Order: sequence, then C-alpha cells, then structure tokens
Amino acid sequence: MRLAVVSPFVDRRHGTERALAELLGRLASDEHSEIHLYAQRVDGLAVVQPRVPRAQESGAIIWHKVPSIPGPHLLQFPAWLILNSICRAWGRWVHGLRFDVVVSPGINCLDADVIIVHALFRRLQELANEEVHDLAKPGFLRRLHRRAYYTLLARLERRIYADPAVSLAAVSQRTATLLNDYFHRRDVRVIPNGVDTARFSPSARLALRHEARLRRKIQKADLVLLLIGNDWRVKGLETVLRAVGALRELPILVIAAGDDSPDFFLETANALGISERCRFEPSREDVLDFYSAADLYVSPSREDSFALPVAEAMACGLPVITSMDAGVAELIHDGMDGFILRRSEDFQALAKLLGRLYADEVLRDNVGSAAAKAAIQWTWDANAAGVWDLLKDAASKKAVPSARKP
Repeated sequence: MRLAVVSPFVDRRHGTERALAELLGRLASDEHSEIHLYAQRVDGLAVVQPRVPRAQESGAIIWHKVPSIPGPHLLQFPAWLILNSICRAWGRWVHGLRFDVVVSPGINCLDADVIIVHALFRRLQELANEEVHDLAKPGFLRRLHRRAYYTLLARLERRIYADPAVSLAAVSQRTATLLNDYFHRRDVRVIPNGVDTARFSPSARLALRHEARLRRKIQKADLVLLLIGNDWRVKGLETVLRAVGALRELPILVIAAGDDSPDFFLETANALGISERCRFEPSREDVLDFYSAADLYVSPSREDSFALPVAEAMACGLPVITSMDAGVAELIHDGMDGFILRRSEDFQALAKLLGRLYADEVLRDNVGSAAAKAAIQWTWDANAAGVWDLLKDAASKKAVPSARKP
C-alpha cells in the first residue's frame, strides 16, 4: 500500500510525534508499505530521499521535506497547510504519485482519508476560554496567542471531523466519546497508544538513575516528581505546585520537562515559597533520562487524549498519578498500578496522596512493580495492527467510487 503521511515533524522528543515514529516504522517493515512522509523535520526515524517510485518498491519511508517559515504558530500553521499541499500536488503532477490513503495525525491537511486524533483542540479551546487573562500576569501574550491558535484548529476540526468520508481513529475511548459529542461521529475506531518496553523498563531506568540524579544535584532523601508536556497548564502543573506548596516541610522536588514557558509557573512557585524546589527543563530525545531521575510521575491533566508519558513512566516502574481527564486512566486500576484524581484541580487531594507516598516506600515499590507489569501488554505492534486494519478499510472505501467511474 502506498501512503501519504502528513505531519509537521516526526521525532522522539514529543508524545504524539514519538507515537507516529513507532507506527511508521512498523507499517514500513511489517506491512511493507511505501510511505511518503511530508514533513518539515524528521529525527529518530530511518528515511530515504525522494525519488521517482518504482512499481515494486515497498517497505520504505520516503521523506519529502516541506519548507517552513519562521514566526508564531498562528502564522506557521496556515503556511504549513498551503506548503504541504503544494508539495503533494507537485508529486502528483510531475512524478505521477498516487496514494491509496492520505494519513494525518490530527489536522495537518484538508484532504486526509484517515486521521488519528491525538488531541482535540475543541476541548483545549474550551479550557483556554475558561482562563482569566490578566495583563499583569507573565505569559499573557503567549496565552492569548495559544487561545487564538486553538480557536483556528477547533474550526478546522468542525469542518473535517464531521465529514463521514474521513475515517477517524482515537487513541482512547475518552477521545472517541468527545468526537461523538462534538461532531456526532459514532464510527470512531479506538486504537490506544503503545509503549516500547524494550526501551522503557525498570532495569533501564535504574541503570541510569544515579547519573541522572547526580547531574541534577538531587539528594538521596529527595522525592522527585516528574511532569512532561508542552502545555503545562493543561497538564496540571499548577495543581502539582500547589500540592507541593502544601507539603513544604517535606523534601519534594518538581521537574517539569517540555517546551512551554516557565514564567507563570515560576511566579506561582515563588508565591508558594517553593521556587528552589522546581526545575524547568527543555524536551529531549532521550526521555528515559527524565524517568530515571524521578520517583513519581505526576500529571493531573485537565485534558489529555492519551498521555503517553504516563504509560512510559509505568513501563519504567514508576508510580503514576493522573486524572480522570486523561485517556490513559482507562487502562489504570486506581490504587493498584497507579492513582487517579477525580478532579484535576484538587491540589489538596493530591497533597494528601503525595504525603502518603512519601511516607510509604513499600507502597511506591508495589505500585511501580504492578505498573510495569500492566504496561507490558500495551504494545506498539498492537497499535500498528489496529491502524493497518483501518487503513485497509479506508483504502477499500476510497476505491469503490473510483471503480464505478466510466
């Protein structure tokens, strides 16, 4: 099968892009698909340069580099839509490229046959609209820009996701339910993300633990909480900071990793008197380094279609705390292989749970061990098999009208 896959970038630093890299590698190697990847940047994925395809070519990922322009997301995104469309049109007109299916992880083009929904911007727009925008608060312009960006994406979702000709896959039942609520799509296929348990495991984490903590000057008695994500407000970092502020007598540290701005959270930490306990680090491809430094993964998300770092932390044998608003919560048995907050903003409940886990190392070890056992069943092979079935169905559906043409 010849696929066109449209995504701004593919790497292993971010959850959605890491999931896409795992999927494409398996579709190329296991299903022998000829994948034409239209992206601005590719890291951590074996690709070949574009060329005129041969009829028998299979099992390759061919990267067609799409130009990018500098500027804010609100400017970059429309340009990305136009430029990737031009690149694909050039392939059709000049090289005669025809695709069985056009695939997109989210809204990346207007002509996708299959969309894998990793985030719902309609829901993120609702959350952004709930925020009180204060000119005096750090990051006001950044929040305003993010709100406008979410609004643009939400409008495109309304146009594209409501179209029954577009096949939709959701990474959790929660997201499938929201797609039904927002766009009346009852035919969404649920295909959960997986975990690379060869890369993320208790033994791999422990092997790097000493060096990861030493480099960060973490003391043996410190309990380190980790949160990874690019929108720390949505991931629940403010709730984490308020919970730690309520436990100032305990040696608890927070590592927030991602590409968000720390300004607002630094102000919050200063007001709570815990700024010296907070570390803000940029995203990195070697995410195992973050898990190795941590004792708990804590992300009381206000909205998360899946929350891949939660699953990876579990595979590493870390106890995790998430919320009912994260899709991965469907896979967790509360109190056994993880913990689930009923309300993502309930910092008092989180503080109580953190105090309990700090005092009970045996409980942390037992929950972490159970988490690692549970994560073994969440494989990328199963994810790729589910997507492959969807692609075959979409290709068949797409071919039927063409076959009827005179």
